[in-house]
Amino acid sequence: MLDWLISYGVEQVLAFGNAGALIDLPENAMLISIRALRDEGTSFHYIKPGQFVDLQSAFLDQIEDILNELGQTYAEITTWTTDGFFRETPRKVKEFRQLGAAMVEMECAGMAACAQFRKIDFAPILFAADSLADVLHYDYRSWGAQAHRLGLGIGAQVLAKL
Repeated sequence: MLDWLISYGVEQVLAFGNAGALIDLPENAMLISIRALRDEGTSFHYIKPGQFVDLQSAFLDQIEDILNELGQTYAEITTWTTDGFFRETPRKVKEFRQLGAAMVEMECAGMAACAQFRKIDFAPILFAADSLADVLHYDYRSWGAQAHRLGLGIGAQVLAKL
């Protein structure tokens, strides 16, 4: 989908979404992914093989400046991108947590790699939804329900200032 949008002239992409917490994070906490661990297939079609996709950029800095200007609190994190539904096993959660991942999601590495390959700006903002922090007890919480409206509002404010 991102390739298609780029073909129509999109040059900046600000992604919002929910992700699963791998560490003790409050539900609906806002997080900026500055690095994605690659455990999916899409990113390898766009950039050289490697363990991480670095998301730090002038565009991401600009987004953070706007969030600070708006008084929004957030934390910079590393995320684990997987394309395997329900494959966040206790062993894999522990493994990716040891590599620095605070969240798990399904798109960040692929979108970042595509954006880098196509030379467009990309920044992801994630909200903590469910939790795998206790690897023996999955906590769906309320799937970050409050963050849906919050994310749309923040996104609109950020886009208006770009």
